[in-house]
Amino acid sequence: MILVFQSGCSCFYLWPWRVEFVLLPIWVHVSIKWFKYTFPYDGNILVASTFSIFIFFEVVFAYLNICFYTCNSWEESPHGAQEEVLQIASKLGIGITVGLAHQSSISGKGLDDHLKHVDGDVSVYLGAAPIVECLERYKPNVIITSRVADASLFLGPMVYELGWNWDELQLLAQGSLAGHLLECGCQLTGGYYMHPADKYRSMSFQDLLDLSLPFAEVTFDGTVHVAKAESTAGVLNFSTCSEQLLYEVGDPGAYITPDVIIDIQDVSFQPLSKSKVHCSGAKPSSEPLPQKMLVLSSKDCGWKGWGEISYGGYESVKRAKAAEFLVRAWMEEMYPGTSKRILSYIIGFDSLKAVSTDNKLPRASEDIRLRMDGLFEQEKHAIQFIKEFTALYTNGPAGGGGISTGHKKEIYLEKGLVGREHVYWQIAAARNNVISSIDQNVDSKMKIQTGTCYESDSQPVSRETTYCVSKELLVPESILSPAPAPAPAGQTISLYDVAHSRAGDKGNDLNSSIIPHFPPDIERLKTIVTPEWVREAASTLLNRSSFPDSSDIERGDKWASEHLKVEIYEVRGIHSLNIVVRDILDGGVNCSRRIDRHGKTISDVILCQKVVLPP
Repeated sequence: MILVFQSGCSCFYLWPWRVEFVLLPIWVHVSIKWFKYTFPYDGNILVASTFSIFIFFEVVFAYLNICFYTCNSWEESPHGAQEEVLQIASKLGIGITVGLAHQSSISGKGLDDHLKHVDGDVSVYLGAAPIVECLERYKPNVIITSRVADASLFLGPMVYELGWNWDELQLLAQGSLAGHLLECGCQLTGGYYMHPADKYRSMSFQDLLDLSLPFAEVTFDGTVHVAKAESTAGVLNFSTCSEQLLYEVGDPGAYITPDVIIDIQDVSFQPLSKSKVHCSGAKPSSEPLPQKMLVLSSKDCGWKGWGEISYGGYESVKRAKAAEFLVRAWMEEMYPGTSKRILSYIIGFDSLKAVSTDNKLPRASEDIRLRMDGLFEQEKHAIQFIKEFTALYTNGPAGGGGISTGHKKEIYLEKGLVGREHVYWQIAAARNNVISSIDQNVDSKMKIQTGTCYESDSQPVSRETTYCVSKELLVPESILSPAPAPAPAGQTISLYDVAHSRAGDKGNDLNSSIIPHFPPDIERLKTIVTPEWVREAASTLLNRSSFPDSSDIERGDKWASEHLKVEIYEVRGIHSLNIVVRDILDGGVNCSRRIDRHGKTISDVILCQKVVLPP
């Protein structure tokens, strides 16, 4: 059995009683306080930079004889990161081997047409194969990777340690499920879960402060348990697992990873205790072998200019309306047409568009903040916007204060696909400045997935795959938490009273789960949560202003009817719905003009809607 221990967005791979692997994505927030008392180091290396902190961790774990690897971190200069790790290790007197597993080249003819002539960097989400190959060949203390799919980062050590073959798609599906559940750290054990408006998601502030880190137990036959340490804080149950299962997922019948396309429609979760959940039901999709890989290319999308100002007291909203009118008019005078590139909203009133479809009337507010956010073609337009916004201090309505402004160049990550036979990756290792490397063609590895065994010195283990759990080990959910009751019928209630949700983003697309507290309520929810219902609830996100006129509303409605695509999938194993809304995030996190660039709050936009359930 291999244990996978999750720390923030990191994971620790353990063989019983001994840590074997540690994975730490670069974006993780890390505390180094504990290591000050357990590892003799020169404090001078801990300079105030994320890069140095991560290198320190790499060296620490190498000192402890644990294989450590960082991911999605060094796609621009993996060799530079390797050299830095080796230099610091040498200063500390530690001999280590640092491996690399990274994208080396892409054949342009394999790219989608719209990416063939891009000027920026192009990076591919690699799968688990480079990590496995690096572990097999070099047995490194540290591995540094380029961009790798989240689930694949976890799958690599499983394939390596458990002797899985690339044609054992059922095992790869279960391993990818474990990786997907762990990839966001404490979101599995109560993080991003507590909600005062939902009696089934009640947690104390102290429990939220002391969240326990998740880990997974994975056996050679693909059995997966996710868990947290016994008697620790946090929540690990059917609900937290269900939210994470659908997080950032499109079609649950075809969840694409570079290694296998998996079907999670029948995944189910069975609590074994308050600290452990059995996870089963992941399987290869009907077309399980991905023929293409996801590519990201950086693209210039213009200049962002933004400004904020607060208004307090009577008629604050009307004063904000006047301020917005003035800034737009001033911009039109200087650069005609630029006002159409500006979004505006009022923090404390409608900035997240969280209003019920039956309650869109203006409401009084005496403490608001106007934010205007423009994406312009030229830098001079963004700079001019700042000047016009700042003029509200002298030429705007009364009582405005706390102005803040800024501008910056925005880069958009454009998605595309590339045939995997056109993608090449490289593995390498260095110890004491001695480097050996070997290029591998991705396609040559992927042929293994069609039936050939993976190259390895050890022979595959003969076994039968099973996913059953002994009945005497199962603990009914009702023992672990208050049993939910059916939601009332025939009366107006908030969707909060029926279900819980978590929203995720992929590029310009949004997904949001609808998970009923009482599983049989899914049948009644299906009659209400339709594409038309979702479109109406989400359409306010398309407004360019807090004060749209009739022409703005008509234009927005027309655009929504023609372009706003809503998909709703039923996920049978957890009796839930997965809502996907395409092209709703104003370009996505890299260039959106909204205060919530990820669309994370849209889960509550949906939950605050009023519904009447049928009997």
